[in-house]
Amino acid sequence: MLLRLDQVAAGYGAIEALHGISLKVERGQVVSLIGANGAGKSTTLNVISGLIKPARGAVYFEDRDISGWRADQITALGLVQVPEGRQVIATMTVEENLSLGAYRRRDRRQIGSDMDGVYERFPRLKERRSQKAGSLSGGEQQMLAVGRALMMRPKLLMLDEPSMGLAPLLVNEIFRIINAIKNSGTPILLVEQNARKALALADYAYVLERGVIAYEGKALDLRQDPKVIAAYLG
Repeated sequence: MLLRLDQVAAGYGAIEALHGISLKVERGQVVSLIGANGAGKSTTLNVISGLIKPARGAVYFEDRDISGWRADQITALGLVQVPEGRQVIATMTVEENLSLGAYRRRDRRQIGSDMDGVYERFPRLKERRSQKAGSLSGGEQQMLAVGRALMMRPKLLMLDEPSMGLAPLLVNEIFRIINAIKNSGTPILLVEQNARKALALADYAYVLERGVIAYEGKALDLRQDPKVIAAYLG
């Protein structure tokens, strides 16, 4: 088992956003977490990343309890989150942002080849490698955020709303890229409001409603579930 959440409750101050959720990600899987705004999707990722400490329950990564670990310690294990809103460093160039993703790595000889791999995956970033990240479009910034995460060589890549705010053509491009990452063997935990695309990509999925898991199952089965169709697929 790669990742497991066991009855995790968490929130912000006195407000509990998660009420004892359990989920898992197997090696090689893409798992989608879908739900409406405020359902607790981003909170779940932030608990896994160590940005929020669970009030109850535990988070296990490779069978190790990481519930109380700091965010930087968790990232060093290979749990890498691409946050909602991308959060690239606007005043740094594309290449400097990508290099920042490899700052903890010691295998200097591999970093250059990984950078080439990111540029091969994202040709637009190669064209703009010397531009400031703040001058990129929203879609290009999302590509940069994903590329920066890939420079960390993640054991699990967590994506928080990668299609948010993007035009339909760019949404298709982002999901094409995520599918290519999936096919390369990198496990992915995907938080996404576009339930149709998320379920089309995933192997397994969870539906969060008001901080609890309302449905779970193989993504193909959820795509055919009348309750899920009515609530999320339209």
